[in-house]
Amino acid sequence: MLLKSLELKDFRQFKGVQKVEFSTDLEKNVTIFMGGNGSGKTTIAQAFTWCLYGNTDFNDKEVFCKATGAGLGANERDYVKVTVRLLHNDREYTIRREQAYKKDVNGIVKPASQTTLSISFKSEDGQTVFEKQTDIEGRIKEILPIELSHYFFFDGERIDKMSKDITKGKSPDFAEAVRNLLGLSAFIAAMDHLNGKGQRKSVIKSYNEEYDGSSDAELIRINNDIKMMESEILSIDERIDEIDIERENAREEINRLKEQIRANAEGEELEKEREQLLHSISNRNDRIKDIKSLLIQRFNREAPGFLSRKLIQDALLGLSESDNLDKGIPDIHAKTIEYLINRGHCICGTHIKDSNDAYKHLQDTLKYIPPQSVGSAINNFTNECENRMNNSDLFFDSFISQFKEIRTEENNNIEDEERIHQIDNILKGLKHVGKLQESLMRFEKLDRELEDQSKKLLMKKGEINSKLNRESSLRKEMALKDDNNRRIETYKAYALYMYNTLYEMYAKKENETREKLQRAVNTIFKTIYNGGLSLSIDEQYDIQITVMDYNGYSDKVETSTAQSISVILSFIAGIIKLAKESTANDNGDEFLTSEPYPLVMDAPLSAFDKTRIKTVCEVLPNIAEQIILFIKDTDGDIATSYMENKIGQKYVLDKHNELESYIVLEEV
Repeated sequence: MLLKSLELKDFRQFKGVQKVEFSTDLEKNVTIFMGGNGSGKTTIAQAFTWCLYGNTDFNDKEVFCKATGAGLGANERDYVKVTVRLLHNDREYTIRREQAYKKDVNGIVKPASQTTLSISFKSEDGQTVFEKQTDIEGRIKEILPIELSHYFFFDGERIDKMSKDITKGKSPDFAEAVRNLLGLSAFIAAMDHLNGKGQRKSVIKSYNEEYDGSSDAELIRINNDIKMMESEILSIDERIDEIDIERENAREEINRLKEQIRANAEGEELEKEREQLLHSISNRNDRIKDIKSLLIQRFNREAPGFLSRKLIQDALLGLSESDNLDKGIPDIHAKTIEYLINRGHCICGTHIKDSNDAYKHLQDTLKYIPPQSVGSAINNFTNECENRMNNSDLFFDSFISQFKEIRTEENNNIEDEERIHQIDNILKGLKHVGKLQESLMRFEKLDRELEDQSKKLLMKKGEINSKLNRESSLRKEMALKDDNNRRIETYKAYALYMYNTLYEMYAKKENETREKLQRAVNTIFKTIYNGGLSLSIDEQYDIQITVMDYNGYSDKVETSTAQSISVILSFIAGIIKLAKESTANDNGDEFLTSEPYPLVMDAPLSAFDKTRIKTVCEVLPNIAEQIILFIKDTDGDIATSYMENKIGQKYVLDKHNELESYIVLEEV
């Protein structure tokens, strides 16, 4: 896109009809507007936005020239008009927006109508063709999406907000607009057509509505249930997206309030103590969790022995009183005694007869040795009991010790929580801090509640998805029994295959394009701003700024105004560079189509020092095919000297008074 001319009629302080021609020379591709404060530099930059989108960033939304309005008679009307001529996709468009204003009997000038927008172009036979009103919005979006307008019509004085937008993902449509500009729109449109998300009509959704259930009531029920579940999942996704935005806003407010509280000396010390107490409570909770885990393991291992100590002690006492104990003879078996009795004399030589004492003693011994004896079993049982008693001796003391440790940690937590409560009450009573602390606690509570909502919604979504998958499989199985429904399933399979194939191609191309963009942005950024900073671009085209030290350590940083302007300039210049390369390189890929864009920058140099102004002035004209600069008088001479051989048109804004300014062309 190249801007050819801009014509203003009674637009704010530009009285009457005033027109400028922009340089379209590829060598001298810079147009400069110079003027002091209040001369109308920002007004001309905002004229593009009003013409294309019908709004401005001014607090005063009335755009009709007050000097012209002062000359109107009662009930007399006049028009404010802005006309932009531009070249887009090798076609010249004339875009005009106008609005009538009328002075009432009280002398007040008010809008007399809504704005009207028209777009026309020359056909191949030279005839002027006007776009249909129903097609105008789509044409504007094709030429330059409003989501990116502030980045091409660049306002250096509002750079902080722009920087936050792209570093925090504040614009939900921003990523989509960037992808379109980088030539990925054909992929996106094709995928949306096949399987668009949300409420969009798509091929697959159309097939889902074509199932014939006239002969099967169960199929009708399943189809209706699937529609309801898909709708419910969509609602859940929308609510989760809303919660994410609400949580981001809440966290920003939390951080802002904390900063304000820390600004108060006493509040700062108390806030530090509060943070330390919260940290200590968190560490103790982790410690308590670990101790409880060890207790459970030890209980499972040693508690049975400990709990059975009384039973074991009673058993051992009973056995100790029994005359069956210790009467067994080790390693002596009943067969040995029987052998001695049958032989008639012992190994010691004593004679064994039926009636003598030796015979009687041996017969008694048979009662206490294997296989009839329980003596050995009692010995084994006694040994096992004693081992268990010994192993459980330390269990109770250790268990009590660890339990006391848990109670100590819990009591410490209670004390710290009471101290936190005291700090909160103190902070409430501090001058300039009390209300801030109340707001902080309210937003912290809100953040926790939103997080809980999000988790519950995700769980619910998982349950619905599981049921949806089962019902979809059942619908497919039932549909295959009917010829017409089987045809629908076949068509759906083809559409899904095409969607998946396109998605794989898109994902690859998108990743390659994003990596190219990141390299281009970093190259430009390091040229403009050298200082160990690096930029990365995530999947949502949000930019993260990191600082690299000599050890390779990296971390996110907050940027100064000059750094933020460098980031924005680099990002937009990188997009322009890629779009320009896409147009210049005929790689045969018809899906990736785009075109270069101009840079219209209002006060982009005011935050830079002279050295960096020189760098910016040298870099930008070599990247963009067209540069339009609105510069303060104090920066104008410096910029002009650095871009002297690149300036094709130069204008000076002559401020007559607070209500009137005029555009004066100067020779280059």
